[in-house]
Amino acid sequence: MTRQLFFAAALLTGMIFQFQPFNLQASESDPEKEDPTEGFTISPDDPIVVMLDSLAGLSIFQNLESRRDTTQRRNPDFPPGFVPSYSDSVYQERLERINAYTPFDMVYNASVKAFIDLYASRRRDLTERMLGLAELYFPYFEEQLDLHDVPLKMKYLAVIESALNPSARSRMGATGIWQFMYHTGRMYGLEVNSYVDHRSDVHRSTIAASEHLRDLYHIYGDWWLVLSAYNAGPGNVNRAIRRAGGVKDFWRIRHFLPRETQNYVPAFIAVTYVMEHAEDHNLYPVPPLYTHYDVDTIHVRQELGLRNVSKLLDIPLDHLRFLNPSFRRNIIPYNKNNPYVLRLPKEYAGKFLANEEEIYNYRTPEEIRQEELAAQLAETTVHLVQRGDVLGSIARRYGTSVREIQRLNNLRGTLIRPGQRLIVRAPAPPPTPSAAGPNMHVVRSGESLGIIASRYRISVNNIMAWNNLRGSTIHPGQQLIIRPPETARAKKEAEPEPPSLTRGDTQDTPPKYLYHIVEQGDTIWDIANKYEGVTIDEIQNLNNLTARTILLPGQQLKIAVEAD
Repeated sequence: MTRQLFFAAALLTGMIFQFQPFNLQASESDPEKEDPTEGFTISPDDPIVVMLDSLAGLSIFQNLESRRDTTQRRNPDFPPGFVPSYSDSVYQERLERINAYTPFDMVYNASVKAFIDLYASRRRDLTERMLGLAELYFPYFEEQLDLHDVPLKMKYLAVIESALNPSARSRMGATGIWQFMYHTGRMYGLEVNSYVDHRSDVHRSTIAASEHLRDLYHIYGDWWLVLSAYNAGPGNVNRAIRRAGGVKDFWRIRHFLPRETQNYVPAFIAVTYVMEHAEDHNLYPVPPLYTHYDVDTIHVRQELGLRNVSKLLDIPLDHLRFLNPSFRRNIIPYNKNNPYVLRLPKEYAGKFLANEEEIYNYRTPEEIRQEELAAQLAETTVHLVQRGDVLGSIARRYGTSVREIQRLNNLRGTLIRPGQRLIVRAPAPPPTPSAAGPNMHVVRSGESLGIIASRYRISVNNIMAWNNLRGSTIHPGQQLIIRPPETARAKKEAEPEPPSLTRGDTQDTPPKYLYHIVEQGDTIWDIANKYEGVTIDEIQNLNNLTARTILLPGQQLKIAVEAD
């Protein structure tokens, strides 16, 4: 169901509810709103508590406690470590003051009191981390919420959803700082694939969350019901309204909602109170390494590895992953139509731009060593280890042995990891330099696009355009056009056309093999169409593929072509 149909159906349901009578048996005075002394306990496995506890293991906070700005402790009445406590009347009075400038009805009851105790007392060290993260995220949250006509206080929704942890993931599969489920995220244009998960992209997911909240308000016209539907889905909220006799009031339908959603509004009220009255509870931010104004964005124009950026710019990989949590494999793919962005501290952005070519063309010493060894050995290729691969399965795929793979890669054991490159024997040698013409360059071991461009006094962009390259990765033996295609074409037209061969011709010369490097979006059908006379079945048979096999960028496929 499309997004439009989904919300049209929900809106129609909501309109029907408006004409149903209120439940006359419901009490005019709701004890949930009036009795703050009623007992209430938060379960240790409550999803809100679990998300809060996830901050304890967030590597970006390691060794940051010492950076706390002690000059912020301006209240002389509170000694360090003191945990203030207030009477119910004080909490009620403060929430009433918040009510004066928000569209929410900030009630105070036992449930709200329990969550205030959670954030201001039981998990106060983690609350101070959230206060620090708020300095990084809230300016952007407020910008987008205001743009979509959503109350600015709705920024606290992300606090109870993920505790402002951009890499958070619930046991149900909700992901990111706004905790989108897969299908809801896709409905709002969030891309999810093997390499990218935009649900973890703070900027893109904030736009999606703002749109989703606005759409839900068009259905219910009540922000507490919007919060409930955001957490449980419109279907659960509509059923709860129906069971409550048609009344559209959170506190009266609360007990008909899922258990997690019952605590949702009380937690939101408590978080709003604690974040706005942090100093009254002797709570101060753990300053993050970066604030909203310390981060810059760079549009990526080639495939880029976060590990290479970390090494060349001397930025801890954990920091890069924290600022770029949507890239699942530490790789930023290249997308010509909608380029991805790399987020860097501003102090490093200039250094990146000044050394852009070197960074894109950089390869680690291990990668260079493997390519050199592969070039020296007949019938070898480099296998990129995928999740689930073991040495035995790789050996069977290439018709070799585990011991041979260990010998070629200096492995002492059998432990391998996803993303690791392994040299394996394969039946096809790389193209030889003798096959190259005057307008071609055959890549040698250790060469990069930058080195080749400098040698021929052309630009890297020229080489990429003339050879239809989407990334900067090249391989020993690969042939590259290093003269304008027009020049090569004019010379070719002056030469006699060699006789053409078809697959049906009988020749003594065996077929020649080459390797195709899979690019983002490639399918077996696309690849077969790039090579004259090559069929889908041939590619599948040569590479042990099936119709259900998913191709990954960087994967090497063996292609049989007619020998020259």
